[in-house]
Amino acid sequence: MLRMMLLLVVAITWSVAVHADTPETRYQKLHLTDKFHCEGAYHGDFNRDGHVDVVSGPYWYAGPDFQQRHEVRPPQEFDPKGYSDNFLTYTGDFNADGWVDILYVPWPGQDASWYENPGEQEGHWKAHFALSNVGNESPVWGDVNGDGRPDLVYNIDGFLGYGTWDPARAHEPWTFHPVSTQGDYQKYTHGVGIGDINGDGRVDIVESACWWEQPASTQPGRPWVRHDYKFAEAAAQMLVYDVDGDGHSDVVTAWHCHLYGLVWHRQVRDGDGRIAFQQHVILPPEPDMNSDALRISQLHAFELVDMNGDGLLDVLTGKRFWAHGPEGDKEPNAPAVVYWFELQRSAEGNVQFVPHCIDDDSGVGTQVAATDLNQDHKPDVLVGNKKGTFVFLSQ
Repeated sequence: MLRMMLLLVVAITWSVAVHADTPETRYQKLHLTDKFHCEGAYHGDFNRDGHVDVVSGPYWYAGPDFQQRHEVRPPQEFDPKGYSDNFLTYTGDFNADGWVDILYVPWPGQDASWYENPGEQEGHWKAHFALSNVGNESPVWGDVNGDGRPDLVYNIDGFLGYGTWDPARAHEPWTFHPVSTQGDYQKYTHGVGIGDINGDGRVDIVESACWWEQPASTQPGRPWVRHDYKFAEAAAQMLVYDVDGDGHSDVVTAWHCHLYGLVWHRQVRDGDGRIAFQQHVILPPEPDMNSDALRISQLHAFELVDMNGDGLLDVLTGKRFWAHGPEGDKEPNAPAVVYWFELQRSAEGNVQFVPHCIDDDSGVGTQVAATDLNQDHKPDVLVGNKKGTFVFLSQ
């Protein structure tokens, strides 16, 4: 079998997401480790046994019970008052050998490497350099250029763009494609997302201050078309989705991922088809601190996922625990919650997002992920952060 295998004692509890008009959704909470290894966990079938596994930091945990963990690289624990070397994690078969590999997205401004799955061989996975100086605190993973392979969207040296890989040249560095002019992007820039904003069938890139329109024909050195609009003060992952069902893509994100606020921006068009946006507030950027209304600080990780099987994509997010340590940011020691916001549309075309609490003692990191881990056709949630590694299995 793959790697150094360790048998774990997993802490199991139960949590409940409740809304008065819907049945309770129960989650089995697995606390795989209380050690801080990373702020972004992900998934893949690493041993090809038909069960989805979890990767968090230096370990992958074998599904379906996640009781056995295997080393990918030498383990390192980090002080939760500081930071790790692994902000996000993604997976793919980067050398097309039939085994799922792992991409570790580093601390902003550091180099990213992918680790080659050794298959049935023993030992640590071999590291391969992928991209240098990966900036942005929320790089996203998705197919930008339409080649069928996911790309890493981030910024480097003042340019926003995306990195591509070619399995035919798997051991060569990945290629960065700038889409912007050179600007004020730096390694701690906040927020990026992808999606077809204008409905032309091509994937555009959004950031806090604007969106970049992908042209019909891209040319090296030629920037995409910039459209200014302030989506956020400091976004996290920016979700592009037709929220209101009118056929146009909207944008959902944090207003400030180190303060407060959850907003969605409805796309509107004038008679000539020009695109504008209208902001709608889900959670206020400046909450009433004397109110018992829901407020969550440090919304620093987002995912779009149909949590209840109604065909609409919901917003999965939560509080990034100790984003700047125990004394930084707003309410750093408030309950470290994981929430999903249920998208509901009325017959009149109105929209609301209904909050459901999954857990109040875990939170998110700079990434939160969801997939069907237990093969019940419902999404499960996985988190790696300063409280450890968590799996929430939908029951």
